[in-house]
Amino acid sequence: MSDRVTIVAEPRTVTGKKVKQLRREGVIPGVIYGQREPVKIQMEVKPLRRALRVAGTGQLATIEVGDESYTVLAREIQQHVTRRDIIHVDFLEVDMKSTIRSEAELVSVGESPTTAEGEGIISQTLYAVDIECLTDALVSQIEFDLSAIATADDSITVADLQVPEGVTILTDPETLVARFEYLRLEEEEEEEELLDMEAGDVEVIGQEEEEEEADEE
Repeated sequence: MSDRVTIVAEPRTVTGKKVKQLRREGVIPGVIYGQREPVKIQMEVKPLRRALRVAGTGQLATIEVGDESYTVLAREIQQHVTRRDIIHVDFLEVDMKSTIRSEAELVSVGESPTTAEGEGIISQTLYAVDIECLTDALVSQIEFDLSAIATADDSITVADLQVPEGVTILTDPETLVARFEYLRLEEEEEEEELLDMEAGDVEVIGQEEEEEEADEE
C-alpha cells in the first residue's frame, strides 16, 4: 500500500460569508466530520489541490491539525461553477477498524489482440464499481486486463475483475465492463441508412402518367 497523502490544516474561526476573504488569500475552508465533533479547518489551496489530485475521493488521506491527526476520505469537493476553483472540502473521518463502502475507478491495462487488424475497438462501458472493505484495505482503483478479450466474442464483466484480499465488489457481477466492437458494422449501417434515404427520394418516371391513364379508364 502506498504512503498516504498528508494535508496540513489549521483550525478555522472564520465562517459564513467571511470565508470569501480566505479564498482571496489562497486559503480553502473545509470541515472534518464523522467520528468526533465536526472540526472546521482551513488549508492552503496549492498543496490541497496537489493532495486531492492524488487522493481524490476514494483514497485515504491524513489531515494534521496542530497536534491532532485525522484519517479521512474527501467526501465532497465543492468547486466554482465556471472557474472550477476549489471553494470548500468536506472530509469524512473514518474508523480504521470498521467496514466502509466506497467507489473504485476501473482502469484498463494491456492490449487486446482483437484490435490488431484495425477492424474494431475495445469499448469500455463501466468506469467505476461500488466496493466494501475494512478501511485499511480501501483501494481507489481496480485494474482489468484487455488481453482477456482474445476474440470478438469475448467480453469482461464485473465478475471477471480481480480485487485485493478483503475487498468485496457490490456492483452486479453480470454488469458489462468492456467488449469488442466492430467499426465496419457501424460504417455499413450508415451506408445502408443513406441508401434507404436516397431510394425514398427517387422519382419513378412515367408513374404519374400511368396512374392518370388508369383513372381515366
